Amino acid sequence: MIPLMLGLSAIIFLILALAPGDPIDVMVANAPRTQNVDIAQLKRIYGLDQPIPIRYVKWLGRVLHGDLGWSLQDRTPVSALIAERLPRSLLLMGTGLAVAIVVAVPVGVYAAIRQYSPGDYVASILSFVGFSVPLFWMGLGLIYIFSVKWRWLPAGGIPPTGTATGPAALLQDLRYLALPMIVIALYNMAGLMRYTRSAMLEVVRQDYIRTARAKGLAERTVVARHAVRNALIPVVTILALMLPGLFGGAPVTESVFSWPGIGQLLVHSVVSGDLVVAQGVLLVLSVMVLLSSLLADIVYALIDPRVRFD
Repeated sequence: MIPLMLGLSAIIFLILALAPGDPIDVMVANAPRTQNVDIAQLKRIYGLDQPIPIRYVKWLGRVLHGDLGWSLQDRTPVSALIAERLPRSLLLMGTGLAVAIVVAVPVGVYAAIRQYSPGDYVASILSFVGFSVPLFWMGLGLIYIFSVKWRWLPAGGIPPTGTATGPAALLQDLRYLALPMIVIALYNMAGLMRYTRSAMLEVVRQDYIRTARAKGLAERTVVARHAVRNALIPVVTILALMLPGLFGGAPVTESVFSWPGIGQLLVHSVVSGDLVVAQGVLLVLSVMVLLSSLLADIVYALIDPRVRFD
């Protein structure tokens, strides 16, 4: 992970350093009378007149000490902005993935056991629809149906603080969370359901499943104790590949629903030219992707004892 993180940090810094403009241009954008001499002095003060490799080494040194810089728009530390918004993104992505797992895995198992049944065909059609519909279109469609036409759920944002307490506050939070969570769940449910079905179809044709059935074990026992656990091994690998996609889709989903998470922060920082914030957010997202891959490796070893023996 350490070489990967160093490589990713270098790529992130290089791409944003080569982007048109720099933080000083953002600072003087509202001061058109600023002289070129003053701009050059500011770039010298902030070290922007130095070569990119030297600037990268200095930036990496500050990052290793926990300093991600200061936002040029809000005049606050980037780490504080990320710490404020990251829990909201984790809540949205975590609940969306949890709902996808709870629904997709049982449906995939059922579709495999009842192959070519009406339920299998319905699940396949729904999964293809989930594959095909883009996140932003799905989000706008849900907003139109549930917020504009039926007025059941809010179109976006988060609930105002102090408007409710106790169970009422929890219900209010769930109403604001519902639509973006459904989008995340539906998007991931499609692929997870297909992979679960494929893994189960491969497992139920194995010899040890036939042996378990020949011993007279109940079908529910054969499926639950012998088939599902082995079918979950490749599913865990797919989940590991889906986690980076969750963080990658955060800017789109959070922008559509005005959800103040780390993805929306990234979009706003890029649009406003606040590249210091963009660098910090991209670095944190990269760390989260690598940690999710590490977590998948650990879970893989827990499910499959052969990995531990190797």
